[in-house]
Amino acid sequence: MDSKTLSPENFAERAIWFAITRTYLFYLFGACYIVGPVLGWSLVAYLCYQMYVQTDETPIEKRITVPAAVWIWILSMIAMEVALIMGHLEYELGTAKLIKSTIGWAKGWALLAIFPLAGCLNIRPQLIYQATCILCKQTLILMPFLFLAAMIKLPADLYVSPLKVIGPGPDFYTVSLYGLGLGNELRFRLFTPWGPALGFVANVYFIFALEMKGTQWFWYGIFGSIVMCQVSKSRLAMVSILVVYATTWFLSRLTKPRVLQFIAAVVTLTGMSAPFLIEMLTMMKEKFTAARVESSRVRATLGRIAVDRWQREAPIWGHGILEPGPHITEHMLIGSHHTWFGLLFVKGAAGFIALFIPMLWSFVELVMKAQTDQDARVALSVVLILFLYTFGENLEMLAYLYWPGLVIMGIALKKPFNNPIKTPL
Repeated sequence: MDSKTLSPENFAERAIWFAITRTYLFYLFGACYIVGPVLGWSLVAYLCYQMYVQTDETPIEKRITVPAAVWIWILSMIAMEVALIMGHLEYELGTAKLIKSTIGWAKGWALLAIFPLAGCLNIRPQLIYQATCILCKQTLILMPFLFLAAMIKLPADLYVSPLKVIGPGPDFYTVSLYGLGLGNELRFRLFTPWGPALGFVANVYFIFALEMKGTQWFWYGIFGSIVMCQVSKSRLAMVSILVVYATTWFLSRLTKPRVLQFIAAVVTLTGMSAPFLIEMLTMMKEKFTAARVESSRVRATLGRIAVDRWQREAPIWGHGILEPGPHITEHMLIGSHHTWFGLLFVKGAAGFIALFIPMLWSFVELVMKAQTDQDARVALSVVLILFLYTFGENLEMLAYLYWPGLVIMGIALKKPFNNPIKTPL
């Protein structure tokens, strides 16, 4: 692969390139949370225009079509809005809160559909991979100065952008040099609202960087994303990098006889040594929890409260909005820090199903396509990352950050199926 920097060739590519490579510029203005949704809806408007003007004479390679999997995402995210409306009506939360929540849906859950839809445009995945590697390079250049700022005890938070009036909270608009966790542990969040969110985004960038092997951008992307994971101090971030890479490698080679033989051997050995493995996994879980005991306790308590109140009070449509938790959870919002619990509490079983179905469909389709297509392998990794982070974050809150992964998912989903036997990768 050529190591030179790619250049955008159309409106969609220029918009995406600019949004990714100018991330730190937007961050200085506290505008990252706004750029994501504006970009997504602008790309969808552009896609609608392109579909309107295309004719039978439009070359096949330039025609825009929307695959079934992307339609499932679209319909499912519309179902999220329906669940939101029903929850507000059932609890009589008022028109003002309904409008506010709908705007939140347009900036959150809707992005999980509109960015895969934007992936149906003529966008080269390599351009996105390279743009994120450039962002990783910028991060590597900035990190020494940020560490120095912490060493000489400059103010951790510089200012909060006036754009905070848009919502959802000051964390999304605060420009900071560094942060301090429990026990004054040095922790960075860079252009994200909190440390674990940085680890989330870094996992997506790491997968992209692997696609730049043979270029100068490969090393910038690899080291930059790993550094972001490390400084975020996120336990899930480091676990995810290893688990996702290994899982994708196996799932994308299910048609290879040697891989199938290896899997069969592993299953046999696992069955024979089940007690030992269970004990080992239990110990690993305890160590994982012990790394941040207080955080794990709060998350577990929030989860129990969310599930209990969902079952007793609002099993179908949910409560409509997040609510502050009790003192034992430090008054954190019930349903936060966990996508599935959050969906059950806010949107009930309807919301839970509305995410489960498109994720499962995309996973199965991408596993099949990954046997022959490299971009499908990348998209499969993105789906796995999203799944892992459903247990530690609220996906809709951070969609404005990991949207490049959603675009790649759309690019892979629009590709046709190939025979994995006749077309080896």
